[in-house]
Amino acid sequence: MEPAGRRAAQGGEGGFGGGRVLKPYDSFIRTHLRFYGYFRGEAWPLCPPVPGLCPLLSPGCSAALPKMRRRAEKRLPCPRGNPPGSIPRHPPALAVNEALGTSQTPWRSPGEAQAPFSLPAPCWPVECEVIQETIEHIEWVPPKPEPFCPPMGPEQALYTLGEEQGTVVYHCSPALQGSCFTRARVGGAPGPLSSPAAPLEGPQDTTLLFESRFESGNLQKAIKVGPYEYVLMLRPDLYTAKHTQWFYFRVQNTRQEPLYRFTIANMAKPKSLYGQGLQPLLYSQRDAQSRGIGWRRVGTDVRYYRGSAGEPPTSRLSWSVRFPHDGDTCFFAACYPYTYSELQRYLRALAADPACSRFCTVQALCRSLAGNTVHLLTVTGPGGTAGKRAVVASARVHPSESGGSWAMRGFLDFLLSAHEDAQLLRRLFVFKVVPMLNPDGVVVGNSRCSLAGRDPNRAYGKALPGCFPGVWHLRAMVQRVLAEREVVLYCDFHGHSRKHNVFMYGCDAGGDTGTRLRQRAFPLMLSKNAPNKFSFSSCKYQVQKSKEGTGRVSLWRLGVSHSYTLEVAFSGSTLGGRSSHFNVEDLESLGRLLCDTLLDFCDPAPAKLQQCLVEAEALLQRQMGREPGSGGSWSHVSPSELESSTSGSDSSVSEGIPDDFHSPERPVEPRRKKQLRKRRARNVLCRTNRSQSSIPAGTRRPPAPPGVQSGGGSAGEKPRASSSVTFPRAAGAGNGPRASRGEVPGADSGVTLPRAAGAGNGCCATMGQHQPDRGTSAVTRRKPPLSPCHRAATRDPSRDAGAILGPPRQRGGCGDRARPLSVRAAAPRCCACARQ
Repeated sequence: MEPAGRRAAQGGEGGFGGGRVLKPYDSFIRTHLRFYGYFRGEAWPLCPPVPGLCPLLSPGCSAALPKMRRRAEKRLPCPRGNPPGSIPRHPPALAVNEALGTSQTPWRSPGEAQAPFSLPAPCWPVECEVIQETIEHIEWVPPKPEPFCPPMGPEQALYTLGEEQGTVVYHCSPALQGSCFTRARVGGAPGPLSSPAAPLEGPQDTTLLFESRFESGNLQKAIKVGPYEYVLMLRPDLYTAKHTQWFYFRVQNTRQEPLYRFTIANMAKPKSLYGQGLQPLLYSQRDAQSRGIGWRRVGTDVRYYRGSAGEPPTSRLSWSVRFPHDGDTCFFAACYPYTYSELQRYLRALAADPACSRFCTVQALCRSLAGNTVHLLTVTGPGGTAGKRAVVASARVHPSESGGSWAMRGFLDFLLSAHEDAQLLRRLFVFKVVPMLNPDGVVVGNSRCSLAGRDPNRAYGKALPGCFPGVWHLRAMVQRVLAEREVVLYCDFHGHSRKHNVFMYGCDAGGDTGTRLRQRAFPLMLSKNAPNKFSFSSCKYQVQKSKEGTGRVSLWRLGVSHSYTLEVAFSGSTLGGRSSHFNVEDLESLGRLLCDTLLDFCDPAPAKLQQCLVEAEALLQRQMGREPGSGGSWSHVSPSELESSTSGSDSSVSEGIPDDFHSPERPVEPRRKKQLRKRRARNVLCRTNRSQSSIPAGTRRPPAPPGVQSGGGSAGEKPRASSSVTFPRAAGAGNGPRASRGEVPGADSGVTLPRAAGAGNGCCATMGQHQPDRGTSAVTRRKPPLSPCHRAATRDPSRDAGAILGPPRQRGGCGDRARPLSVRAAAPRCCACARQ
């Protein structure tokens, strides 16, 4: 973020400029900011980019800034030397800026332009090749709604995929050196790029040139099976062999006259909205430059049908299209792309807006496995946060669901606007917003997983910050907020590939009638505010066992009374006689409508809420076969009887902890495990009997040592050692209010971490963040006896600028004393540990 005093420092009444005589403190702050490259346009002596004395400081303060720079350099993990193809070693002054969360070079010529909020380039796994071109698209809204195409029947597979049936004209598959993620760097794979596309034989060659080695791109292979017909293969999510749904690639050397036919031969889901009128998106660079036309729906004869009968079975998507120009550069995509770089440009614009900076702060929630920042926005009005309730929103835990990012952007645009309803929301609530939970998956073009090779939206219940840092730190942040104030709403923005319209998934585990009705009140209100987009009849509230690890269910069990997943269809709406695709404007309007519904839901006048409760009860009575208003209780009716299955994703069942994060010890067979348990029980019983026989009659038994429970006399019961270790809080941490407005209070007095089985024998008991280093991110290593990832697990997270770490606080009872966060005992291992 831009320092709050920078606008005043650049001149104006009341600031540092204007030739005023400054107080000593103001003079020091001004010199401090100028030392780091601020105050654009003001002449000041240039200094070499090496540690030394700042010539503008008074003699008494001359040693402060070099000492600060040395401390910042120590915090940055700098490997020895520069590996081939890596970014050159930064000077110490730039290392300080990296520690402060920027990548600007502070030493510059006077008057040189400088970005107010510079963000680093995305980090890629070292196996991925990345082209140097910057891919950007203009935003454009079609003047007329784009209707669904007529559904076509399934067709037979005309070609058995194989190189013998055609010519491979593009093949780009990351050379994965193992089954798990190891390290990342800015720019991806070092060294020169390969040439995955077949070269053209001459100007008359009409073969298309494919490319997908850019941010969010996904295309693995293209086979030319006819003059203008291509069979395409999507790349599965990295470090997996499945989840092929998202596509985004570029084609060049186009011809305007012929009708091209494309077939994606390895779509993962058996059903899709492509069989119900959904069309792919096309972007023409020539149309964007000459006519200002952006993404548009194209394709005729769109078919989605069963493909190969292998394991796993796949489906095929086929469509025909004519390109608008000869020699054009075009892009195809499954949905409107929204990349990690686009999010960073949006945050940079927010930081440059003086009005937004007054009530919006941007922090780093954590860093992903590749070292990309997971951003946290705190939005609230001036005047403090006392007495305000909280609202938490997140998006893009699944990379392919880019419609959720556009809805999130509409939510933030309205919340940060000057609209009177937005001002009221900021006065009433504290908003905690995580706009992109899985930046690694978005960068590499995954469909569902992170670089851990698993779905992070099934990992909220797992204590694995090293595997799923985004969702783990989001849950920890919500725990802290709940300890301070009520969280009235949590909304997770998603996309849906098999159902039209917009709808919600809620949480109904039975109970009293009033609670179950209130779970349905918010979606019903949203359906009234968005009657041509939101379908209340498509909403589901059953909490299935396979969804226990989702953010919606996990945060609901933490105590968030209204926790929802907002599902935005990849296609569009069939409500109100519309039957047309969603465009970017439609998606952004969902965020505004969500804010409007939040005001209705929390209106002190209960008229709207009561009306929705009565209507929701009448709908449930009718669903149960009763007459509305007939009375009778239905609190005993289970949620499964009120609705059918949720028709969720094909990856509903949690796949468990990644294999590469388990302990490398030899697995114990179930029978052998049972025998060992019985043997331990017998040994404990024998020791107990011997100790009792050695005690004289009438003598009281000695107390058990601290941390050990006294064992019983029955077989199978044994003394159990304490399975947790408490790390004390640093002196003075969290004893006062935060300096920045809207920042969540920090660390508590202690964190209770599990002692995993095998801790101290090279198996990591905890996992930490994976930090980027000079453009390269890897698991931090230390010498024995510490395990390879123990340093990352035990380092102080408060050193990270803006990090939101630590366990929650607990109000009441013991005043401001903190409550330890107990985590289930587990022994996850980082990628580097598993590969040793």
